Amino acid sequence: MMNFLDHLSNYQIFLASRSPRREQLLKGLEIPFEIWLMEEVEETFPDDLAEDDIPLHLARLKAKSYLQELEPEHILITADTIVLRDGLVLGKPHSFDEAVDMLVGLSGCQHKVITGVCLSSLDKTVEFAATTNVTFAVLSREEITYYVKKFRPFDKAGSYGIQEWIGLVAVESINGSYFNVMGLPIQRLYQEIKKFTNYNSTSNYYE
Repeated sequence: MMNFLDHLSNYQIFLASRSPRREQLLKGLEIPFEIWLMEEVEETFPDDLAEDDIPLHLARLKAKSYLQELEPEHILITADTIVLRDGLVLGKPHSFDEAVDMLVGLSGCQHKVITGVCLSSLDKTVEFAATTNVTFAVLSREEITYYVKKFRPFDKAGSYGIQEWIGLVAVESINGSYFNVMGLPIQRLYQEIKKFTNYNSTSNYYE
């Protein structure tokens, strides 16, 4: 029986992302892939979208730029992550002050991190969303200011990276995928790629 990595040699996988965290996580699966970058997409969405649909809509928008370039063996991965606090969508901050204000709002509260992912090929698209609930301890303004000055989280939804200093001092509890908070629900993605490529193994490689 062909193993999964051998099976994937029939495909060429592309990650359309400028996020070093997503690249790092996908590398961890040991799946061969390439980074594919075209023009940036304006991350806007209709006001009436449901929570899960917002990151899916944005992941879909990102995929649209690439679809006409796909070839039969190509698989394209696009993703987008949002942070939600009390129904308010927190994207990437545009300034130092906005980053601080976002973190002040997250301090002492629970929020949701939702990532939408699209897998696209010439003949089909599969999309899914993953949600993680994160609870922050109360942070002082001094702690928040220190984090923003030192780590400059301007490329991160909600103005923080859970893998950084603030994740160590602020995260009291987490319900759901830790890696989803980093930007990619990697275990779910692994399973979805297997289904997307029709991989089915009943072999036991540990015998």
